[in-house]
Amino acid sequence: MSAIRVGNCSGYYGDRFSAMREMLEGGPLDYLTGDYLAELTMLILGRDRMKDESLGYAKTFARQMGESMALAKERGVKIVANAGGLNPAALAEKLREIAGSQGLDLTVAHVEGDDLRDRAADLAAQVGSTGNILTANAYLGAFGIAAALTAGADVVVTGRVTDASVVVGPAIAHFGWDRDDLDRLAGAVVAGHVIECGTQATGGNFAGFGELDLSAPLGFPIAEIAEDGSVVITKHEGTGGAVTVDTVTAQLVYEIGSPLYLGPDVSTRLDTMSLVQDGPDRVAISGVVGEAPPATTKVCLNEIGGFRNSVEFLLTGLDIAEKAALVEHQMEAALSAGTRPDSVEWHLDRTDVADPATQAQATSLLRLHVKSAQPEPVGRAFSDAAIQLALASYPGFSVSRPPAAATPFGIYRPAYVPQTDVPHIVVHPDGRREPIPPPASGAIAPASGAKTDDTPSQNAQTAPVAGAIAPLGEWAAETVRAPLGRLALARSGDKGGDANIGVWIPADHPARDDAYAWLVSLLDAPTIRELLPEAAALDLQISPLPNLRAVNIVIHGLLGDGVASSTRLDPQAKGLGEWLRARDCAIPSVLLPTPIAEASL
Repeated sequence: MSAIRVGNCSGYYGDRFSAMREMLEGGPLDYLTGDYLAELTMLILGRDRMKDESLGYAKTFARQMGESMALAKERGVKIVANAGGLNPAALAEKLREIAGSQGLDLTVAHVEGDDLRDRAADLAAQVGSTGNILTANAYLGAFGIAAALTAGADVVVTGRVTDASVVVGPAIAHFGWDRDDLDRLAGAVVAGHVIECGTQATGGNFAGFGELDLSAPLGFPIAEIAEDGSVVITKHEGTGGAVTVDTVTAQLVYEIGSPLYLGPDVSTRLDTMSLVQDGPDRVAISGVVGEAPPATTKVCLNEIGGFRNSVEFLLTGLDIAEKAALVEHQMEAALSAGTRPDSVEWHLDRTDVADPATQAQATSLLRLHVKSAQPEPVGRAFSDAAIQLALASYPGFSVSRPPAAATPFGIYRPAYVPQTDVPHIVVHPDGRREPIPPPASGAIAPASGAKTDDTPSQNAQTAPVAGAIAPLGEWAAETVRAPLGRLALARSGDKGGDANIGVWIPADHPARDDAYAWLVSLLDAPTIRELLPEAAALDLQISPLPNLRAVNIVIHGLLGDGVASSTRLDPQAKGLGEWLRARDCAIPSVLLPTPIAEASL
C-alpha cells in the first residue's frame, strides 16, 4: 500500500492565514492537518466562551475553510484539525453553513468528549487548587478521527486531542491499523510531532539558520507515512526553507520530556529512531518503537488566577544598582500605603555595557510585576503610583510604556484521569454518535507524581539504541573556551510550568560521535545549573538521546504556573536554548571548527 502524504498548514492559533490555500495549491496531498491549540490557547478560547457560549473554537480556521474548502473538495484532500477547541460541535455546524452557502456537498464530522468541566471540582482537588476552573480538557487519541474518516467524512474537527493525533488518525484510517500496531502508531506519532508546529520543521526558529536560505516564506511540512510506520518528512517543491536532518531533529526534541513519549494511543520511544537525509528536502525516519499507552490521560486545567499588571523602568548610565534601589523603595512604599497586591516581583536585567556607544547600550531594565485576586490593587492605584514618580525619582526616569489596566491571568495545572473515564465520541455528519473504546486495560500506569504526558512510566524498559556513547579519548584534554553554540545546536520550549532544552550535535560534524560523547559528559546537573543559574534551585531531568546525538533537559518549575502566569522575560522558554548556546565552556579544541579553535588559543 503506497504512502500517504499528510501536510500541515498551522502550528498555532494565529499562524500564516494563507498556508491552507498554499498547501492545497502547492502539490499533491491526501490529507491536510492543522494544530491550533496550546495550553494558553485553551485559556484564550475559554475567555471567548465566557463572552459568548457559541464560541470557543479557532475562528481563523473557519475563515480559512471558507476560502479553501472548495479547492480541498476538488482535489480530494481531506481536512483534519483540532480547531474545535472548546466547542467542536459549533465549529462543525459553522463549516456546514459555509459549505451550504457555497453549494458544496461537504461532509463534516467532529470529535468530542474531552471537555471535563463537569468534573472540575474533583480535578481541582487532585491538583490542590481551590481556584475558578475555566477549562478542563482531556487529551484524546487518534482513533476517533480515524473512525470519522473511515465513515467518509471530508472534514474532521476535534476538541483537545494530542497534537500528533490529527496526523495519526489519517494513517490509522488509511492503513487499517488497530491498537496492537504499536510500532506503526509510534512512527505516525513521530510524524505528527515533527509537522505539528508547521514551519519549525522547515527551518523556522532553527539554531543553524545561518546555513539555510530563508529569504522566501518558509514552506509548511509534509509527512509521507508508509504502511509500516516509517516516515519521510518533506515539503512542496519550490517553497522556502529546508528539510534536513537537523531541522527535523530540532522539532523532535521540542517540548518533550523523557525518551518515553506518552500518548493515549501509544508510548513512543524517542530513543529508537534513525534519521537519514533521503535527498534534497527529504528526511527519512525509521525504526521507531512503540509500547503500550498509559492507563491515564492528561487533563489540561486552566483556572482564573486573578489580575496582573506591570511596569518596566529604564535605567540609564552610571549607578544602575543604586537607581534600581531608589525606585524600588519608592514603589514599595506607595504600594504598601494602599491595598498591597498579593504578589510583587522585581527583576533587574543588567543589559548596560561600559563606555556605551549608544543610549541603548547604557540602559538596563527594571521590571515590576504585580498580581492580586482582585483587580483594584493592580489597576489604577498601581499605575498612578508608578507614573507619579516621573519627576521625583532617579535621574533619567523613563518607562518603556505606561502601565495599562489590570488584566486577568490564568494558571495552568495538569491532572490525570483513567482513559476509561473519558468519553471519546465521534459525531458523524448525520448526527450518529459513535463511542470510541479506550485502550485495553493492560496499558501501563504513569509514574508516581508524573508532571507531564511524557514522563516515563514505572515499568518502561529501555530499548537498545544505536550510536552508543563512547568514552572520551585523550583528545578531550586540550580545550579552549568558546560558546557551546559553536559546537551544538538547540531548541527549547514550554511544557506547562516546566521548560525543556534539546541540545544536539549537527549531522554534518566530522567527528559527531566524539562530539556527542563530550556533550553527554558536559551536560550533567551541576554544569547545567552553573551555565543556567536561574535553574540552580530547580529539579532537572536529563535524558540522552543517542540516535539523535542529542541530550534533552527538562527544568521543572522554571515557568511557574505556566505561560499565562509567568513573569519571566521569556515566558515560553523559546530563547532558553539560545542562552545555553551562548555560554562559554571548555570545549576540546579538536571538536571546534579550525578558525574558532585557533582564534581562541
